[in-house]
Amino acid sequence: MEADERTERGERILDAACELLLAWGYRRVTADEIARRADVGKGTVYLHWKNKDALLLAVVLRAKAADHRRQVERMRADSRNILPSRGLRASLLDFMDDPVLRALYLDDSDILGRLNDVAKKEMAELVAMSTETLRSQLVDLRAHGLVREDLSVDQQMYVCMATATGYFQAEVLFPERAPAPPEERADLFCHSIRTALEFHGEPDPRATAAAAPGIITRYARLEELSRQEVRRRLRE
Repeated sequence: MEADERTERGERILDAACELLLAWGYRRVTADEIARRADVGKGTVYLHWKNKDALLLAVVLRAKAADHRRQVERMRADSRNILPSRGLRASLLDFMDDPVLRALYLDDSDILGRLNDVAKKEMAELVAMSTETLRSQLVDLRAHGLVREDLSVDQQMYVCMATATGYFQAEVLFPERAPAPPEERADLFCHSIRTALEFHGEPDPRATAAAAPGIITRYARLEELSRQEVRRRLRE
């Protein structure tokens, strides 16, 4: 029970830190305010986290872990979601729905402050693994005839990352030009990636079923790495 109570208390502190980070930004958030919001003593916050940076970085890492978990769940529910067009469509919807992910992907200094630089340094391994996971995914899809081969793998990676950056940034830079329903914007993103990389028509279900296990395993590793990074910042 004690371990369960500690876990529940740690999640409550993370929830409070997340709410305050988004409402006030990194500079204004204090351990005192986090403790008050979580209904614990200030000393209890430091029983779990060695300092404010470790706690707020865990907020970001938890959001990334949840993002990877959703990706894995979608792939397990429907193997067609291993395709870049479908996976990135869902990622854009996640981005629009999760303010922590938005702040992270957009380098929002008003929210993240110096935590942005800390996150880039501390999350370097996770970012590198994410890049390698995308590369391996494209290699597997090519091997199963699910994406075209008129571009190299590296060129296809660049198309995915550059197009994603454009759609994510456009949510902030050109909000008045975006179609109102989020799903329509996500559909346009899906169409852009499908046109650039994939074949017309529905994918072969046997091919997606064959390619899915390896791709799902790699994304599950990403989720676990994110969760390990959250745990690493906890005081033992």
